[in-house]
Amino acid sequence: MRFFRRSLIGLFLLSVTAGLLAVGGNLVYSALKTRWAEEPSQRPARERVFSVSVTTIEPGSITPELTSFGEVRSRRTLDLRAPLGGTVVELAENFQEGGTVREGQLLARINPADMQAAMDVAETDLLEAEADLLDARRGIDLARDELNAARTQADLRIRALERQRDLLQRNVGTAAAVEEAELAVSSAEQAVLSRRQALQQAEAQLSQTETLITRLKINLQDAKRRLADTEIFARFDGRLSDIAVSAGGLVANNERLAQLVDPLALEVAFRVSTSQYARLIDENGTLIDAPVEIRMDVLGTDLIAEGRLTRESAAVAEGTTGRLLFAEISNPKGLRPGDFVTVISKEPELSRVVRLPSAAVGPDQTVLLIGEEDRLELASVEVLRRQGDDVILRAPGLQGREVVTERSQVLGAGIKVKPIRQSGAAPEEPELVELDDDRRARIIAFVEANSRIPDEVKARMLGQLQEAKVPAQMVARIESRMGS
Repeated sequence: MRFFRRSLIGLFLLSVTAGLLAVGGNLVYSALKTRWAEEPSQRPARERVFSVSVTTIEPGSITPELTSFGEVRSRRTLDLRAPLGGTVVELAENFQEGGTVREGQLLARINPADMQAAMDVAETDLLEAEADLLDARRGIDLARDELNAARTQADLRIRALERQRDLLQRNVGTAAAVEEAELAVSSAEQAVLSRRQALQQAEAQLSQTETLITRLKINLQDAKRRLADTEIFARFDGRLSDIAVSAGGLVANNERLAQLVDPLALEVAFRVSTSQYARLIDENGTLIDAPVEIRMDVLGTDLIAEGRLTRESAAVAEGTTGRLLFAEISNPKGLRPGDFVTVISKEPELSRVVRLPSAAVGPDQTVLLIGEEDRLELASVEVLRRQGDDVILRAPGLQGREVVTERSQVLGAGIKVKPIRQSGAAPEEPELVELDDDRRARIIAFVEANSRIPDEVKARMLGQLQEAKVPAQMVARIESRMGS
């Protein structure tokens, strides 16, 4: 009984202890809950680190390039025109579009029948006038002889008169004989005067005949010139274009038959803005002798030629801006007048400058540099040129510093970054594709049938198409023009 009572007392004390512990725990939890409600929880913030691509600023000398678009033209072009109207009776075998001709080659002949007849008539008239000239010269000789004879007769009459007068003074002659001698002298002087007039008329006839011969010679030369104009020759080596006549056709005076173009004397005309033009002139305002590079894309293959700036337009055409420049092409292989090309002009060299991607420079002409503990710093630079996706700038005092090559909205001064330093990578090889026989045959047939591709470029393209793997870019461009 005593054991049972002690057990009950122990169980009671245990229950009281558990109840007190529960009440104490509830009080402690309520106090903590009240504390947590009064003081907000604060977690330590973790700084975010961004990965950025960087490169080192190394100033050097760079030659800026000015890119524009232009048209290839020929510096020597000649319009072949008919000097006179008529029927075209003969054309050269290569008188066709793109035909190659040589200097002095006969290109066309207009019916010369009328011109030949006119020249024959002019020659006949000249021969007749020359015969008249010979008669006139003979007439002058005869007139001079007659004048000399008349003067001799007059001298004899004068001496006879003097003798009769002398006889009269000596009372041997008669007055009638003196008068008769005087009349004879007068008649002789009248004969001399008549012969002088005849000589003057003969000389006038000679002058008229000589003038007529001069006029007839001019007519003969004109007839020969018009006969020569029936034949049209090539003034220089070149190619024919814009053919507008055929054998047997009737042409009018000064009608254009074709155009002769020198394919080796080419130049490119391209337009630049006024600010770009200001960078291509010297301190005297004269256009500099800058080299240029001419590029033309032909089905994925670039035709590249070199040249130099030669001149500029004298005035700005109405409705246009900037300046029109001309560059002479030194090796126009594959280029033809009318080609639309890309012109890259070399500007004067800039020293102590840096070339960076355009994304590295902000709109306020600032860049982000890597500072202490890899934190970003803001620095100002001077942008000089924009070259495609790059800029050429001058960054004084920043030599050897690392700059972020691609800026974003989340980057700014003081932000911690993880630099990714760029290493020199090998140039990326062009993508190559394999062609099946049918596809290769279709592409080759299209290239061979395309007459606009120059022969040397066509040969290079066909050589590439014969390889096991072909550049994918070239295949895509050819097929885009095929319509596939």
